[in-house]
Amino acid sequence: MKKAEKKTSVFVPDEQKIASLVRQLLVELGEDPERDGLKKTPARVAKAMAFLTRGYRQNMKSVINGAYFKSGTNHMVILKDIELYSLCEHHMLPFYGKCSIGYISKGKVLGVSKLARIVDMFARRLQIQERLTEEIATAVMKEVGAEGVGVVIHAKHLCMMMRGVEKQNSEMTTSAVLGSFRSDEKVRQEFLSLI
Repeated sequence: MKKAEKKTSVFVPDEQKIASLVRQLLVELGEDPERDGLKKTPARVAKAMAFLTRGYRQNMKSVINGAYFKSGTNHMVILKDIELYSLCEHHMLPFYGKCSIGYISKGKVLGVSKLARIVDMFARRLQIQERLTEEIATAVMKEVGAEGVGVVIHAKHLCMMMRGVEKQNSEMTTSAVLGSFRSDEKVRQEFLSLI
């Protein structure tokens, strides 16, 4: 039995195959995929799904792109109200909201736009909000070598708004705190008060 070859290329979704599956789904839902309004829908959905899940085809190296900068201070850095859009892995319906990230550097900081790009990379995958929050915090902690990191996400989930319990005003809040943000209550409180 041969060992599986290690993949060196990035997986690219087969948009034609996705379009074919969407067409089949339309038929199963009782629609006519040949009617004017739906003729191009399978291709549009395939393209949208490839875009909305592009985080699978990204990595930290390309997202950060070398944007580390030396910093002699170890003050808290905060970027708040970063818009995020994701798809829940349970129903593949969108959830959307805002993310706030804070960290205390130890000699280096990230270019500020890179924090938003990290959020996008993890959000553009099938997700649950709890894991998304943890992934962002862990990535920032690792990439910056931070003393501590805090991440808070507030989001609305269409799977709760459009189906199931149908609660339009519900908002989920998740947080992940690592390092000094977890061990030092004053640091955590400073972060929470600033966001």
